[in-house]
Amino acid sequence: MSTSVDRLVEASGSSGPGHFARRAARQLRGTVAIFAFLAAWEILPRLGLVDTTFLPPFSTALSAFVEMARSGELVEHLAASAGRAFSGLILAVAVGVPLGLVIGWYRSVAEILNPLLELFRNTAPLALLPVFVLMLGMGEVSKVAMVFYACLWPILLNTVAGAREVDPLLIRSARSMALSQTRLFTRVVVPASLPSIFTGIRIAGAYSILVLIAAEMVGAKAGLGYLVNYAQFTFEIPKMYAGIVTLSLLGLVLNEVLVLAERRLTAWKGDA
Repeated sequence: MSTSVDRLVEASGSSGPGHFARRAARQLRGTVAIFAFLAAWEILPRLGLVDTTFLPPFSTALSAFVEMARSGELVEHLAASAGRAFSGLILAVAVGVPLGLVIGWYRSVAEILNPLLELFRNTAPLALLPVFVLMLGMGEVSKVAMVFYACLWPILLNTVAGAREVDPLLIRSARSMALSQTRLFTRVVVPASLPSIFTGIRIAGAYSILVLIAAEMVGAKAGLGYLVNYAQFTFEIPKMYAGIVTLSLLGLVLNEVLVLAERRLTAWKGDA
């Protein structure tokens, strides 16, 4: 009885005014550093401590951001970059997760593929940029392929690690219930590997933006990387910073989407 009362008190406390106040306070503390950075960006150029030619105030970059958004120029570049990044990331997930689960679960497959995987994962994606351009041309395919290659390795390696580190007690318990190998794999190994898999996907999400920018700076006619590079060459510095801010926002949104997906698919962790 007392346990039930305690739970009711905890539940009411977690949804009361005090809970929301604490949550708001945490969120406010989390934004203090961002506001301080933006304030410094605005103030230092205006005080003459930084050359405004190379670092205009934040409000100037924001004005360029709003103007490009109104004209549709920013939307065009954002759509091009987001499409390439998401396409490469999704392809990497579609290939890396199944392959990683197989390599992590079946030791014989790992023994065959490990030497080749070690060779390719230690080859920097940007070092292969000329190869992708020569083989696939200057169009969309080479850029998506670059993102795919960069994203594949963190997803694959974290999936392998997740499959290999499944709690042996879970496996023994499942086998004691006479589960088939297929059901053991789908009902135990895959769910237990999800936290590690999502760690790899979130790392790959950051890689997708990083590599894409480099790819778009070579031969692209649209995209945020092209925008930043072109604005730098034409000395439209506010536009350059507006493109950089947009890239940061794109990476932030992508990470938040992956965090929400992880929480939804691994909700069982909170119940453990």
